[in-house]
Amino acid sequence: MKIKNSVTYFFYLISLFCLMSLQVPSKLQKKVRKEIKKTFETTDFVLKPFFISSQDKESLPIVFSEENFFCIQIAEQVVGYAFVEKAPSKTADFDFMVVLDENLIIKKTKVLIYREEYGGEIASKRWLKQFNGKTNADSFAYKKDISAISGATISVQSMTNAVNNFMKSIGILHKNNVL
Repeated sequence: MKIKNSVTYFFYLISLFCLMSLQVPSKLQKKVRKEIKKTFETTDFVLKPFFISSQDKESLPIVFSEENFFCIQIAEQVVGYAFVEKAPSKTADFDFMVVLDENLIIKKTKVLIYREEYGGEIASKRWLKQFNGKTNADSFAYKKDISAISGATISVQSMTNAVNNFMKSIGILHKNNVL
């Protein structure tokens, strides 16, 4: 009997550890919450993981999970959505977020953590403002709709592709009445 309980307890601990490791890291979580506070000018909001069925996820060009896509609520009313993801730069990944309003319009993009020595200019508010106000009907083309940054070519293209794929996914989810 003790062995059975020990095995059960062991698997319980492993499962708990795995679930905890899937969540947004606390340092990143603090930055996400800070940006949402600034964007919606409130401290009184709730971030709820947004569930998307496996069937709906199949047709999307970007990976969604309950750990990277959230519904933002104030007084139980949906005011927007937040998406947190990694994108590749030259030798590392960078963490970014996209905040949408309740009408699925980009309210803000933010590079949360940039890990490269060069190319960090993509984190500038001025460059990121290019995405604000855009919808899933818009598409972004490097050097056409999105300004190039000398020394940050890979990061700019990566961020542009990531936001494009995210907004295409939002369009599909909206069309399928998921959002």
